[in-house]
Amino acid sequence: MSPQLRRYVRFFEELDLQSLQQVEHLFAPRALFQDPFNRVRGPAAIRRIFSDLLAQFPHTRFQVSEALGESALAYLRWQFQPRPDRPLCIDGVSRVVFDDAGLVLEHIDYWDSSSQLFARLPVIGPPTRLLLRRFTAHGADQVAM
Repeated sequence: MSPQLRRYVRFFEELDLQSLQQVEHLFAPRALFQDPFNRVRGPAAIRRIFSDLLAQFPHTRFQVSEALGESALAYLRWQFQPRPDRPLCIDGVSRVVFDDAGLVLEHIDYWDSSSQLFARLPVIGPPTRLLLRRFTAHGADQVAM
């Protein structure tokens, strides 16, 4: 694993209010960060995303189970647990592009917000699960989520 990838993985696995000070040292000035809910540019905007996340879920934990990459491109497979007292875990993958200086140019998260989040919420869960079933292949053996 490259030094910049190792440093980036450590940042996510140790994410807390104190580690947010590292954002300016990890992301390039015009870095893109995108997840299912946000698309922002620059370290200040990226810091706000993480700051808001930690304000809502102060005990947030990311566990990176796989980190693959070359010098400029990496993929991280991770689990996100917003609260240790609840069983909700979200699985996802991030595509990360580094510049020549080892700063992140682009971080794009890929995860299924419908089945992993919305379907588990009290009010919108039932209609979301109904929609998900509607788009499920008929006759296919499905694995429980």
